[in-house]
Amino acid sequence: MTDVVEFRKATKAFAGNAAVRDVDFTLRQGEVHALLGENGAGKSTLTKVLAGLYPLTSGEMLIDGKPVSFSSPGDAMKHGIAMVFQETNLIPSMNVAQNIFLGEESFFNRLRGVNIKAQQHLQRLNFHVEPTALVSTLGAAKKQMVEIARAVHHNARIFIFDEPTATLTPEEKQHFFALVERLKGEGASIIFISHALEEALSIADRISVLRDGALIVTDEARNLTREKIVQAMVGRQLTDALYGDAAKRVARAPREKVLTLENVSMGKAVRSATLSVFAGQVTGLFGLVGAGRTEMMKIAAGVLKRDFFHGGRITLRGEVVRFRVPRQAVRRGVAYITEDRKLDGLFDTMGIAQNVFLGKLAKGSNPVSVIGLNEARRQSAEWIETMKVRSIGANARLVELSGGNQQKVVIAKSLIQAPSLIIFDEPTRGVDVGAIAEIHQIIERLADAGAGVVVISSYLPEILNLSDRILVARQGRIVEEMTIDEASEEKIMYAAVH
Repeated sequence: MTDVVEFRKATKAFAGNAAVRDVDFTLRQGEVHALLGENGAGKSTLTKVLAGLYPLTSGEMLIDGKPVSFSSPGDAMKHGIAMVFQETNLIPSMNVAQNIFLGEESFFNRLRGVNIKAQQHLQRLNFHVEPTALVSTLGAAKKQMVEIARAVHHNARIFIFDEPTATLTPEEKQHFFALVERLKGEGASIIFISHALEEALSIADRISVLRDGALIVTDEARNLTREKIVQAMVGRQLTDALYGDAAKRVARAPREKVLTLENVSMGKAVRSATLSVFAGQVTGLFGLVGAGRTEMMKIAAGVLKRDFFHGGRITLRGEVVRFRVPRQAVRRGVAYITEDRKLDGLFDTMGIAQNVFLGKLAKGSNPVSVIGLNEARRQSAEWIETMKVRSIGANARLVELSGGNQQKVVIAKSLIQAPSLIIFDEPTRGVDVGAIAEIHQIIERLADAGAGVVVISSYLPEILNLSDRILVARQGRIVEEMTIDEASEEKIMYAAVH
């Protein structure tokens, strides 16, 4: 079998920090190669280099034995490379058919003919999506189907699937796996990125595991087991300067119970979830993609609504609550800090002080109060200083800040509300090492001050080194609770995937 893709000593760095370093990787013709690793291991970065989104900082990439360097996804497509992203890259205002054939439109288009062609294409793939539906009305699973259908339509010979099954139902997964086998039988080469180890073991010919940007192992799938893969994924040393030694941590004693979820359900995402959060502690919430951990906390914060019938019960400081909108939760001292700061967390064309003070206005505890502009600036300045936001001034626009400083502003916007329950969803995603340490210190100080803190994170060292107790979510439920003395990376990962 010949190698259609080869990376030699591939390194990709961002602001001097290597997301991928010295990786040697090959993809053979007609094979499914699973690329596994924790969040932040470098899987998506490596494949985005292949898809033309990033150039290599150093090293070499070869296609069919010839060195190449892509300047855009269009260059990669000319070489027959298509990537289906974990976060869909569709145009919401267009319908399904238009997205599939985007870029191939003739001068005169008959929309009916385009819709018929799209319907035939989707039927061949066993994807039940209406071609005339606007993409903005589709759920995550159907958007993923449209992405896959578009990639197949472009007759790519190298496919990159980034978490393609995370939002699919079991039946839809079977259709997808059948499609992969068909593409493989036609000679296509496939890179399959997934957190589902069983899927990788069943569908892949070879498996590679990345950890902290480095390639740890590449072997035939038949030679690997779940245990070997988990060990390769989590085998890092926990004594580095940033995260310290989790074994030496002493857990804080729990105080009063702040939040309780009892048999809370929301469609298929959350299924009879039960958990508690205590004041004066950091509760770590871990789970793989699709585990329902974010949805559980969004329900608690009023961002999502649980099922009206048989949706369970939520108790906040001993009182049963049902928040219809987030503002009700904010007024009761609940702050949810989103995992997607650019979409839900900030106004990037507004200034730092304006963003921070909007958090104060959002609480709206006294609707008739009037706050002067100088007082608003003073309060915002205090939080900007407390959070050590680095910028040229309080009026600097958010779009001009680094990811770490943007994240600090998002946190300040919630903390100015003086909440007693703070939910951090992936608090250090996409931020630099220095900002990670500062955000961790903020979380520690909040717990020491007596607040109830929940940290949702996909990065096990972060969970282990921040948490006083750890909850593991799987398939919409909490399946394991551990004290910091009981927990280890291996135990947490086993609970999440077993």
